[in-house]
Amino acid sequence: MATIDRRIIAFIRKHHVLTMATCAAHQPWCASLFYAYMEKENVFVVTSDANTRHLAEAAENPAIAGAIVLETKTVGLIRGLQFQGALLRPDEELLRQARRAYLHRFPFAILGNTPIWTLRPIFLKYTDNRLGFGKKIIVTL
Repeated sequence: MATIDRRIIAFIRKHHVLTMATCAAHQPWCASLFYAYMEKENVFVVTSDANTRHLAEAAENPAIAGAIVLETKTVGLIRGLQFQGALLRPDEELLRQARRAYLHRFPFAILGNTPIWTLRPIFLKYTDNRLGFGKKIIVTL
C-alpha cells in the first residue's frame, strides 16, 4: 500500500469540511460534510441524515469523489485536496472507533442520531502552490 505524504495528512487535519460528490442515474450531486479523519485506517468519518440524497445515492453507488480546499485569493497560497473513493457503512469494530473519532472532533454531534459512514479514499491529488505553482502530490492507494 502506498504511503500518504505527511503534507497531505497535515492538510486534512487542519480542515473539518469536505465536499463529496455522488452520482446516480447519470445525475451528479454534491454535499458538504463535517469529517473526522482516522489516519491509521485511512478513512474520513462522516455523518448525515439517512434521508439525504447523497446517502441514498451512495447506497446505490458507493463510488464518490470529493475535495477539501483552503479558501484564499492569494495564488501562491492555494492548497487543496481532490480524492476518489467509496462511501460505506463501517463494520461493527470500525463503527465504534469511527463514532469515537467523530464525537471527539465534534462533541455536539452527540445530540444527533444520524448514521456514521466511512469514506475510504483510493486516489488523492494534493495541490500546494507554496511548493511551486501548480505543484501536485498524487497518491494511488
